[in-house]
Amino acid sequence: MAHVDDQAVLRRFLLGLAEGMNAAAESVDRIEETMEAVARAYDRDDTEFIVLPTVIIVQTGSGEEGRVAIRTVRASFRFDQIAALYRLIEHARRGEVDPADGIRRLNAIGGMRPRHGWLVRTFGHAVLTTGLALLLAPTAEGAALAFVLGALIGLAKLVRSPTLQLVFPVFAAFASALAVFLIAPYVDIGDPVRLLIAPLATFLPGGALTTGTMELAAGQMLAGASRLVLGLVQLGMLAFGILAAGTIVGVADSDYRALDQAAGLPIWIAPLGVVLFAVGNYLHFSAPPATFGWVLLAIATAYAGQAAGAVFVGATVSGFIGALAMTPVVLWIASLRNGAPSQLTFLPAFWLLVPGAAGLVGITEAVGAQSGLEDFATSLTAVMSIALGVLIGTALYRVVHHGAAEIAQFHIEMPAALTGGDDPPLWARLVPGTPRSFWGGRRSREADRPVDRRAGGGSGPSSQATET
Repeated sequence: MAHVDDQAVLRRFLLGLAEGMNAAAESVDRIEETMEAVARAYDRDDTEFIVLPTVIIVQTGSGEEGRVAIRTVRASFRFDQIAALYRLIEHARRGEVDPADGIRRLNAIGGMRPRHGWLVRTFGHAVLTTGLALLLAPTAEGAALAFVLGALIGLAKLVRSPTLQLVFPVFAAFASALAVFLIAPYVDIGDPVRLLIAPLATFLPGGALTTGTMELAAGQMLAGASRLVLGLVQLGMLAFGILAAGTIVGVADSDYRALDQAAGLPIWIAPLGVVLFAVGNYLHFSAPPATFGWVLLAIATAYAGQAAGAVFVGATVSGFIGALAMTPVVLWIASLRNGAPSQLTFLPAFWLLVPGAAGLVGITEAVGAQSGLEDFATSLTAVMSIALGVLIGTALYRVVHHGAAEIAQFHIEMPAALTGGDDPPLWARLVPGTPRSFWGGRRSREADRPVDRRAGGGSGPSSQATET
């Protein structure tokens, strides 16, 4: 009976870890990979996982002893909760956490209060919005308006109501667009359409669109397709709020077209915008203090790569260069002992690359302007280029980090009774991961050596009887 209880506790613990990673916006293939590693750490190789964006299924055991547990996912974690979750996951990957204690720690993570109060978090959202406005529509008047809109939306976002969260993005887009369209004829705020992106940055589904594309590339069709549909629906809701405000104000069709960015401020404004964007993320999402430097490094790398891509390959696929440069840095940071979880650095970098912003501009132009469908197609190309950059960057990092071990992915051991102890051919020993491979190191070669049972002091006949 105790064995059954232990399995039930372990199932709940694994479900909780997977649910936490889902709340951290992790891709389903990474969740499955992590959960399988945790299950092996607890000597449960008979565990199976099915992970979807809203449902997690875990089976432990097989045959009559097999049990299945199902969990739905509704939570969304802040940066401090994500950091605490991944510290727990690292301990669980080494089998250092008792499953019952792990459940208690998960409940404590879910009930964590933000490190900063409502005033600091509201100010952080305003700073985040200002930094992004300096990068999208660089004018002093536009930055000031973005700060005010960011503060109002940041304050409203603190209301934790599941019902309001469904419709709040539409009202936020409507209120922001109404203010921008009314002020634009009288104040030089730069490009009104691009300026609208700044206060709506944390509503943009850039991470969902990019993660969905990556999941499709990884073969996770259900998860990838559902995330892409969700991201497009969110973009459509934001665009509807903008168009509704434009209809009330009387905005002409041509005013929905994004303008070319002009150099309205000195060149040092771009680095200032990057720093402000990092500070705003740190304050609004209550990130741990030790992660600020890593987040700033990831954001700066993404922006530098995107800026270089815009110069050499064009603005449409500049996100590819930014994602390609940022992804190995993010994975390297996550591998460090005192680094930061990848989600803490990925999400701000995604928002800076603005795949969702490009899609929002494209949808708004497609409905409000006559030639917007071409711009919408260009925006989708930008999203795909960012996802492709993340995929290639991840592949390059894994090849460099894991070396030749990435080559052998499929191998089934033959039972010892059938092998007869014969040495494999030379060509087989050259392939990493095969029995007695040259790449296996000293430990694998020592494991293949026959054991001399007479070393323990027993005689020859007794040793043969024990083996039989």
